[in-house]
Amino acid sequence: MFACCVVIACGSSTATNGSPDAASSPDGHVDANGSSGGHHDAGGTGSADARPDTKTHVPGDTGVTPGTDAHADTGPSKTTCAGFNVVGGIFQASEPWNTAVDQDPVSSSSTTIIDWLSSNGGWGNGNKLQIDFSINILCADATTPLMPFTLAGGSCSPDCDNVTTFPVPAGGAVEGETGYACNGGGDCHLLVVDRATQKLWEMYQGFDPPSATTFNTQTGAYIWDLTKAYPPNLRGDGCTSADAGGFPIAAMLFTADEVAAGHIDHAIRFILPNARIEGGSVYVHPASHTTQTPGGASGATSAPPYGVHFRLKSTFDVTQLPMGVQVVAKAMQKYGMFLADGGNIALTAANDQFTTAKWTDADVNVGSQDLFPLQVTDFEVVDLGALVTTGDNCIRNP
Repeated sequence: MFACCVVIACGSSTATNGSPDAASSPDGHVDANGSSGGHHDAGGTGSADARPDTKTHVPGDTGVTPGTDAHADTGPSKTTCAGFNVVGGIFQASEPWNTAVDQDPVSSSSTTIIDWLSSNGGWGNGNKLQIDFSINILCADATTPLMPFTLAGGSCSPDCDNVTTFPVPAGGAVEGETGYACNGGGDCHLLVVDRATQKLWEMYQGFDPPSATTFNTQTGAYIWDLTKAYPPNLRGDGCTSADAGGFPIAAMLFTADEVAAGHIDHAIRFILPNARIEGGSVYVHPASHTTQTPGGASGATSAPPYGVHFRLKSTFDVTQLPMGVQVVAKAMQKYGMFLADGGNIALTAANDQFTTAKWTDADVNVGSQDLFPLQVTDFEVVDLGALVTTGDNCIRNP
């Protein structure tokens, strides 16, 4: 299970921009204008509940050690998530990603989708089911400062939430970096689970220059209520999130703590190159968003759409895999995996920088070759809902 935590995506590679096999970020979504980072709808109709006993991150109270990046490490207790016990990952209500589907019917479209993907390159990165270990999972509580941020990408309404501060724990790191400074030009996701309010905060391209007191972000904040049972279309049809498909990224990351414990109680996030995701501005629930051409999803009508639910076949012999990876494969058989974004590294695991167990403890190779034996044809599509064809004009749910 996930423990209470901040989640910070950390891949350091570059976005695909529609190139099927270029080196890519695990989160390489593309917006309607073809630029990297498919959050072209952003914004703020909803606001987060106030956090008890918090304070704004202000000059003179930054927790920054002189000569270091902002929010220097003050100890693992500020970022690890011990003591936050929830069922089925970080979300407490029944959601598509924490509901077992091992007994669900196979979609009538399964053969068509699987055969198409298998015949058109399969997984990204040379058809290898690779794992990206770059997303950090951290933890916030009532003592975590709220740091101001500015929206560099223009209005994000109505997709994002109308807040101007974001909980930023000391000692954390954005995606692809060792601290909060986004120096490498990557996606720099910043994801935070706040146990004080039981909210998940996610941000795409958070940027905190060293010693700064304000974040910049391209797309604003996306806030999820960890106690809420979301409707089938999550935040609302046409609405993006910090993930292109409209999912909460943290919900489907698997961690060294989970694998070391011997079970993952939720579905797993997976991504495909944009040319292997069905184009035409369509998706299936529980996704609520897609990426548009030029530069976005551009696959044929037989390609898997955003939101498609793959399940590893029960006939696949997981005992041929290393022990730790058997845990991952069993989760794919029981909960499956959802297509959530565009890119080349198919699976996304949490970095172990802020977990109690490490990937070496969990018997998982951080060289990410352990799942290479799994081919597209080892999977099937769980019962598939109707295509949503209304496009990406966000209509937020209450």
